[in-house]
Amino acid sequence: MLDDGGLEEIDPTPPRILSTVAFILEKLVSRNDLLIEEVEKCSSSSPISQVLVVLEAFRAPRVPSISIGKYLGRIYKYTGCSPSCFVVAFVYVDRLLYKYPGFLVVSFNVHRLMLSAVLIASKVLETIDHDNAFYARVGGVSNVELNKLELELLSQLDFQVNVSSTVFDSYCSLLDKEMIWNEASQA
Repeated sequence: MLDDGGLEEIDPTPPRILSTVAFILEKLVSRNDLLIEEVEKCSSSSPISQVLVVLEAFRAPRVPSISIGKYLGRIYKYTGCSPSCFVVAFVYVDRLLYKYPGFLVVSFNVHRLMLSAVLIASKVLETIDHDNAFYARVGGVSNVELNKLELELLSQLDFQVNVSSTVFDSYCSLLDKEMIWNEASQA
């Protein structure tokens, strides 16, 4: 499905922070997918089904076959984004969840959501200047689709894409604690 398509490899070894972000997203997606299944069993007039929102702009026609961890690794590998971009992308997703408490990150939208979030974060943070067409190739979507996703995410975030150093540091600390907790629970 996603081949290398002649993309130049920058650094194949993803940093640990990517696996932590992926782990958190996988837990969230797993929980939300189960919740969606339960809601679908209920009638559409159920109070909970009226609160849940899956932002349709990010919904893929089918669940991608690549895991979110491998997908983030692919983005890292080919774009050369710093690990900071993935932390800031995580902040954007969290802001979206705060703004829309009923929004669910599910297996149908997590890849496109993270692709657009990393794209925006890279434009804010990085000096490496890859255009949307390049990110679209890396992410396995069309350039037109990625342009729409970027605009949708920017609109949903009210174009508030700056992340203060205090907020960034607090998210890094949160991710570090999650990484330590995850490693301890697997030992």
